[in-house]
Amino acid sequence: MDVIDWNKQLVAICGSKGVGKTTLMRQYIKLNYGFNAGKALYCVLDSMYFINHSLLDVAEKFHEQGGIHLFLDEVHQYPTWSKEIKEIIDLWPDLKITFTASSLMPILNSQADLSSRVSSYHMPGLSFREFIKFHKGKWLPRHPLKSILENADAICKEVNELFEPVSPENMFELYLRVGYYPFYKATAADYDSRLEDVVRGIIDQEIPQFCNVDPAYTRKLKAMLLYLCDNPPHKVNITKLADYLELNKNTVMSYLSSLEKAELLHLLYADKKSVTRMQKPDRIYIHNPNILYALSSQLNFGTIQECFVVNQLSTKHTVEYGKEQGDFKVDGEITLVMDGKHKTQQQMADNPNSYILADDIDFPIGKKLPIWLVGLIY
Repeated sequence: MDVIDWNKQLVAICGSKGVGKTTLMRQYIKLNYGFNAGKALYCVLDSMYFINHSLLDVAEKFHEQGGIHLFLDEVHQYPTWSKEIKEIIDLWPDLKITFTASSLMPILNSQADLSSRVSSYHMPGLSFREFIKFHKGKWLPRHPLKSILENADAICKEVNELFEPVSPENMFELYLRVGYYPFYKATAADYDSRLEDVVRGIIDQEIPQFCNVDPAYTRKLKAMLLYLCDNPPHKVNITKLADYLELNKNTVMSYLSSLEKAELLHLLYADKKSVTRMQKPDRIYIHNPNILYALSSQLNFGTIQECFVVNQLSTKHTVEYGKEQGDFKVDGEITLVMDGKHKTQQQMADNPNSYILADDIDFPIGKKLPIWLVGLIY
């Protein structure tokens, strides 16, 4: 909430289904307009009301009655959203509009060119830091990755003092299971069920709408996702995957791209700058560990940890497959190696920007750092 500039005339909050966009917007309304009834109006654009009423008419009536801030939820459910929003901000420049949208929706390439008018923000799920804040009421500041690598001892001391007498590792294991989405207070079974609903909604509704996928083939997308959940990232073979799904390789590549845009996958390449449109990825990760726990029948804790690292770092950084140098290369400079991959600090000594991430320590040991540290960057 404190990252968004709410004073801009047009603000877009984009993100995957289930990450809390609606809750964020409604909390902001409550905090800032709770005692100013009539100044703010919240509309859900997939409401039956908008079948027989236009957004433009609603905005006109709201403005006439002294309204100053219009909040629009699920704008991708309203076919002419971009044209009408553009007309609204042209007609009433004193009226602010904030809207939420699917991460798949091409806001900057919409029917009405809003690229120079909209301030767009991407909303990820909860970081490990945010999960600690909401679940335990323990506040930790954000730490940029560079700060984490340079000041790991001081940051670990701060975190461990907050958790005394227990270890942050216990909370980290819970986060991997049920921490990324803001409905974590449900029981484990309810959480998995709700997460399945989120995944099903993305594949059945949003991907066909925005990625030109025939609704008849959404079962193939679900089968692909389940296959990837049960196969380690380094063992995924595109040819075998195509044979398993009874699809050609180009279609498989297109579906992988759609699942990545929908924030259900992360596709890693050894050199992201030179990637061509249909080049196969070097590693395929499920978007976040919670999806793995909910959908996989063959859980591997090492894969879950790698999934966490890619997920947390990708919100702020470019993450590539590290090849022989390590598991991940961040921003083309920093090499990260997962512990247990037979890499010693002596082997990494000739690379001053290389670090090991481990799950069995609470404090750094040389350049070997607790894995949960990367969950503090946002």
